[in-house]
Amino acid sequence: MPRTSNERTPAHPRSAQQRRRYARILRAASRLGAEHGLERMQMHDVARASGVAIATLYRYFPSKTHLFAAVMHAQVLRLAAATPPPAPGTRPVDAVTDLLTEASGQLFEQPLLAIAMMQSHNASPATGPDRSADEIVVDLVLRTAGVTDPTDRDRRVVRILEQAWYGLLTTVLYERSTAEAAQDGIRLACHLLLGPVLAERRP
Repeated sequence: MPRTSNERTPAHPRSAQQRRRYARILRAASRLGAEHGLERMQMHDVARASGVAIATLYRYFPSKTHLFAAVMHAQVLRLAAATPPPAPGTRPVDAVTDLLTEASGQLFEQPLLAIAMMQSHNASPATGPDRSADEIVVDLVLRTAGVTDPTDRDRRVVRILEQAWYGLLTTVLYERSTAEAAQDGIRLACHLLLGPVLAERRP
């Protein structure tokens, strides 16, 4: 598993030009990661594909671990922004199930990239001003379930659900299970974990 570098702290883009450059790097890493995976992809290839100097790339991302953790963070942000409110009449637990199974399907379409992101996310604790990808997922699940005033217990339950989801994803990405079995497991986890919490909130 890749290790993070303790020698450099990643820089964060400040200006509009820096943010555009940062976004180009993430797009290039996503494409190359999907093609080659974490181990085979080289940082020089990302710099070349994104049109930046290698020193610029390392200033923002001291290692491939930092880079793919940032790719995951960006993808989770896009998921949260693109997820509409559930259709009227949809049960909250079904809405969350749909959210996680659809997101899983997208990850399964690019397994090398998904593995790179998840390995790097696990090895690279979030730093800086941004919320971690885990926190964004927890907030998205609560929002999708219609929970606007979550208690500490609500958040703990959703974190456990998130961890179960990641575990089920891993079984597919490492070919220890099928996508269909994982999707069934996600549905079961949503009903077992979220069902009681949401039932307690009914008037």
